[in-house]
Amino acid sequence: MKKDLKKKVTYASLLVALGIIYGDIGTSPLYVLKAIVGDREISELLVYGGVSCVFWTLVFQTSIKYIWLTLKADNEGEGGVFSLYALVRRYGKKLVIPTILGATTLLADGIITPPISVASAVEGLTMVKGLEHIPTVPIVVVILTILFFFQRFGTNKVGAVFGPVMFVWFSMLFILGGSQILDHPQVLNALNPKYAYDLLVKYPGGFWLLGAVFLATTGAEALYSDLGHCGRENIRISWMFVKVCLVINYLGQAAWLMGHQEQFLLGRNPFFEIMPSWFLIIGINIATLAAIIASQALISGSYTLISEAMNMNFWPRVKVKQPTDFKGQIYIPSVNTMLW
Repeated sequence: MKKDLKKKVTYASLLVALGIIYGDIGTSPLYVLKAIVGDREISELLVYGGVSCVFWTLVFQTSIKYIWLTLKADNEGEGGVFSLYALVRRYGKKLVIPTILGATTLLADGIITPPISVASAVEGLTMVKGLEHIPTVPIVVVILTILFFFQRFGTNKVGAVFGPVMFVWFSMLFILGGSQILDHPQVLNALNPKYAYDLLVKYPGGFWLLGAVFLATTGAEALYSDLGHCGRENIRISWMFVKVCLVINYLGQAAWLMGHQEQFLLGRNPFFEIMPSWFLIIGINIATLAAIIASQALISGSYTLISEAMNMNFWPRVKVKQPTDFKGQIYIPSVNTMLW
């Protein structure tokens, strides 16, 4: 019997969706615009074009592809690349190739997300007076090592705070971005797709900036992978809130950048630059917590992915443990070591 994907929508269920699904894509503002601008001179074409590309990527890649289309392709209420493969494998044996490629890219996301997210959050410490030269790499290594060490004990006890923390995180994104847009409302013009087109066609090497733009939508596959945990309606409703907060923050960072035209970032991160100085320490702590939650989501997702791969004989048999009595929670020591 097909599972009911129209799970009851409540404040609690929406919070759970925020905590489980949006860690990776939700922490993208920490590094996307910094990656797009890089060491290039700040200009309207670069900034408006970059934000326009990010916005339309979220529209087409996330909203249309995942939220509207892919969520319909459930397999007995479950989502994910292997569930999708189970639905379509009768149409040809060669479909196993894109299935394995999809699984490997998701696993790769589980490898790169923890260091990128946590490092981007911790680097904010260098903006605090007196900490300009603090070595951030050892701090990141310690945080990640502790995170991977505690995987063996399960996450059900701390998982209850994931949703509220992510709600605070997205609210912070909205407020910080909105305050900058009020100072530079012209940045809303960046939503015009013409700027995205101009970046790709007119900016030197603009097409290759799509690699940085794509960072804005990494983790979107979690919307589909966690379909069985959260339900279709909870995902779709919560995404409306998340998308607004993300877009507002990207626009806010762009507004700050437009106030520094004909300059270079010189290592600065526009995400932290839009924070008031008195809020910096608080913001860094919230960002670090959000990055840890994003990492946890990808780590747990990697365990589930490998478990499903073993069931379909796509991965060698390895030891799988259940760290708690919480339903569905697993721990795979070999995968944990590999990711760490």
